[in-house]
Amino acid sequence: METVVSGIRSTGKLHLGNYYGAIKNFIRMQDEFNCYFFIADLHSLTTHPTPENLHDTVRQVVVEYLAAGIDPEKATIYVQSHVTEVIELYLYLNMNAYLGELERATSFKDKVRANPDNVNAGLLTYPVLMAADILLHRATKVPVGKDQEQHLEMTRTFGNRFNRMYKHDYFPEAFAFSYSDKLIKIPGLDGKGKMGKSEGDANCVYLSDSPEAIRKKVMKAKTDSGPTIENQQKPQEIQNLFDLMKVVSTPDTVAHFDELYNKCEIRYGDFKKQLAEDMVSATEPIRSRIEAISADDAYVSRVVAMGAEKARESARKTIKDVREIIGFRSF
Repeated sequence: METVVSGIRSTGKLHLGNYYGAIKNFIRMQDEFNCYFFIADLHSLTTHPTPENLHDTVRQVVVEYLAAGIDPEKATIYVQSHVTEVIELYLYLNMNAYLGELERATSFKDKVRANPDNVNAGLLTYPVLMAADILLHRATKVPVGKDQEQHLEMTRTFGNRFNRMYKHDYFPEAFAFSYSDKLIKIPGLDGKGKMGKSEGDANCVYLSDSPEAIRKKVMKAKTDSGPTIENQQKPQEIQNLFDLMKVVSTPDTVAHFDELYNKCEIRYGDFKKQLAEDMVSATEPIRSRIEAISADDAYVSRVVAMGAEKARESARKTIKDVREIIGFRSF
């Protein structure tokens, strides 16, 4: 059975973009592949979270993974820092990663522009740690978005370079995987781009948001003064809201408001009220499970401990092999 690896940074709550863009695929994958889903708390250290925030956000992501449908009996759910073998592999791969190729990474250049006062070594070697996450379990499939394709290409580069340097065909090549040729993109409420925590809470509908919070956010979403010509093209902020409705509402509902728009009869207040109620309905089952699971400390602890042990079993074998290939052997 092929192995799948994917992680999510421990920067807090999951939103609709995470759920419809990735987690629904994870739920399907766990029945078909050997899956490792981890919470990337080591990656989050590049932004220097406080100890309290780090712990709380990691726990929150674990809870929401479980509430969204990831089954710890089918897939391995673990916290990245609980499997210290990833740090050892990260070190070995760093020895064979070159400054020029790391500096050319698009994500590194973006981070430097966005945070010129926090250009740390972790940001520079971020692709190496990501490669270690994948190569640690010798994965062949990685469900990532288009923005992560370069990191995945670098993972193949590091794995193949290790194989060539030590003349041992050990690490397989990992490729992006999706059940659809078209990547699902969940737009944010700000009318600009995709839903994402980096754009601020007002841009996101979180899986744990209360009905009142969802309604408030949706009603504040940007709209225009309305169409003036029948069948005119929707501006981006309006198209984004319709795209969100396609995800959470019935086809009949979408068709109804689309027809009103095309006839210049749409009332955005009614439209957004319907969108908000459909979002509330779509997230209610997950929200209820989040509350129940979050209150069960013993269950969360068992899941994390079980996931760490399962991940370590795979990781220990890889590190044992890598050490022998490199030449680290007992006397």
